Parts: sequence; structure tokens; C-alpha cells
Amino acid sequence: MTAPWLSVVGLGEDGLEGLSPAARALVESAQVLVGGERHLAMLPVGDGRERLTWPRPLLDLLPALEARRGRAVCVLATGDPLCYGVATTLLRRFAPEECLILPAPSAFALACARLGWPLERVETLTLHGRPLELVLARLYPGARVLALSDGAATPAEVAELLVGHGLGAARLVVLEHMGGPRERRLEATAEAWGERSVAAFNTLAVEIPAEAEMLAPSRLAGLPDRAFLGDGQMTKREVRAATLAALGPWPGALLWDVGAGCGSVAIEWLRSDPRCRAVAVEDKASRIATIAANAAALGVPGLKILEGRAPAALAGLDLEGRERPDAVFIGGGLDGAGLFEACWAALKPGGRLVANVVTLEGEARLLALQGERGGELTRMAVARAEPIGPFRGWRPLMPVTQWSVTKPREATP
Repeated sequence: MTAPWLSVVGLGEDGLEGLSPAARALVESAQVLVGGERHLAMLPVGDGRERLTWPRPLLDLLPALEARRGRAVCVLATGDPLCYGVATTLLRRFAPEECLILPAPSAFALACARLGWPLERVETLTLHGRPLELVLARLYPGARVLALSDGAATPAEVAELLVGHGLGAARLVVLEHMGGPRERRLEATAEAWGERSVAAFNTLAVEIPAEAEMLAPSRLAGLPDRAFLGDGQMTKREVRAATLAALGPWPGALLWDVGAGCGSVAIEWLRSDPRCRAVAVEDKASRIATIAANAAALGVPGLKILEGRAPAALAGLDLEGRERPDAVFIGGGLDGAGLFEACWAALKPGGRLVANVVTLEGEARLLALQGERGGELTRMAVARAEPIGPFRGWRPLMPVTQWSVTKPREATP
């Protein structure tokens, strides 16, 4: 087994004084010290050891450390280095047996201790270098959210975002420099936050009132159709729920939504778990901005959007070096020559493909494919109660035929 040469030591606001004897020994014995300016400023000066300041982008640190492999290198981090921290990046390059990681309490653990919130009942995320809209997917009546801020402006920006979504009564608590002599707490509702001065190093807590009314609080598939902007080209609520059930998202899985329309299926896939990933492929330029707007409004701004007509556009995904999808949804029909073949070839063995059609020609194509590849065929006919003069009656939606199939582990092209 390789002996650890790369150590990662988590620091609190109390600096070196708060380290355990083991962590202190790693810092003192290191030949190379790595950290942010704030971390390195905690160390004694003039000891002659090599010091590296975190570069931008952080990935540029990896080759610098690789060049020092075998020397005693100590990376200084804030709190828990594996909680949205630098150790996550380091483990992309270096094997776990090469690293020794000694965490300090995370900002989330400290914040929960200050607020009296059980951590297992809290939604956590980082907004450092990420879109604010990520908060929106974590919100529901009674939600408690902890977010690592990007800087001093983050709390005011989140407050404005909440007010814009009708959540001005949400409670905001900013916790600055937790665990040190400069620790401070600020609290107000989102609508009353105003121009409060906040330290750049802060953690933000958000508490949504239990009685809050929200359009999209659930992460289960089947959001109301009105939750999405669009030109009417969308997989309707009832069919969308069945489609997501057939696709079966799981944490970390990648979906290609081919013929995305307003992006509803890809967006609900992403909302099912923050670790899910998706690419929406759409050939109509007028819908690209709509997909992006829907993704941001529903808290999944990380949705990748590819403009182009499948199957030709799918080659662009390969050219960009993206990994093969775990699931593919074809929602725009199967009339494109070679569309199914390209999606099937790209799909990982064991992955799922779901196709919905509404035309007789599309249905004939699904019948043929089901005969060749197996899988399940389902026909969905939905009717909604709507006003008819002073009365109400059933107005049917166009029936949808769905084919769901799993690619065999030993699949033929």
C-alpha cells in the first residue's frame, strides 16, 4: 500500500490553536504548505518552507502537486475538506491511500449547533461559484436550508430571489466567522433584509414558513403544467409522471432529453436528486431560452442545453467528450432518420430508453422496435374535467403511446 504523502488538514476560525496534536504535527512536518491566503497567513513566517497559494481555477493545483509527489505536502482547508471542499478535487487525481485527511467541524455542523437544527433534517448546498437558483429546488413549506455563501453579497441576493418567488416571509440567518473571536449572527426576514453589511466569510440559513404556498414544492415527478413556460409543446403532467417513473432516475445518473420542448422531463429528472445530471437537446431556437428560464425558475440551472436537431446534434455531445447517458428520453417523435439508432448506440448497457409518440406513424415505429428489442408498450389516455358552459365535462388529451426498454448488458448496436 502507498504511504500517504499528501495531507489535508481542516482549520477552524481558531487557526492552529484549534488543531489536534496529530493535525498540528502534519502541518509542522510538511515540506510544502498549500492553502488560500487566509490559511497561509495563520502560519509562522520565515521558516523557509515552500508555500503554494491556491490557483484559479483550482484544478491547476493538481499538476503542481503531482510535480511534488513523494514530498511531505500539507494542504490547509476550511472546516471539513470533503464537504464541498478541496479534498474532493484532490481525490480526482490522487488515490485515497496517498492522502490523509483530517477534518475540522464543517460549517454545516457549526451552523446546526448554533441554530439547534438536526443536520439530517436540513437541506445543504454551496453557492460558491454556483447559480443562486440552486436554492429554489431545496424549498418547500417548512424547509430548512444551509448554504455556503459565495461572498458578502450572497445573503441579499438570496433574499431578493425569495421575495421574487413570493417567499418574503422566509427567515434568513447569516452566521459569520463561526468558531472564532469575530463570530456574529444577523437575522431578518427576506423582505426585511435590506442592505445589511455582511462579512464575506459567512454561512446562510434559510427557513421557509410551514404555511408557505408554493407552486412547485414537490420533487416527485408531475409538477403542474403551469409551472413551465412554453409554447404548448410539453409532456403533460400525467404522462410526464409516468415517463419519469419509466426512466427511473437515481443519484448521479445522466439523462439525454432528445426533443426537449420546454425541458420539463429533464428538469424533473434533475429535481429528483441534486446529484442527477441531464442534457436537453432541442432544435428550435425559440425554445432554448425557454428551457433555460424554466430550469432556473425550478432550481436546476445546471441543466445542459444543446441546440440542434437529433441525431446529428448528438455527435456534438461525443465531440465535447461527455460520457454516455444512463437514460434517454425521446419525446419529439421518432420520425428522424437514424434517431433511435443513434440514441441506442449512445446509451450505456443497462441503461433505459423511453420514447413517447402521439401519431399513428410513430406508433407503428414503436411496434416494430418493440418487436425487435423487447421492452414494454403502454398507451395512456388522460381526460381532465373542464367547464362546459355552466357545467363540467371530460376533455380528453391526445393519447400517448410509450415504449420503455432496458438496453441489455451484452447489447448489439
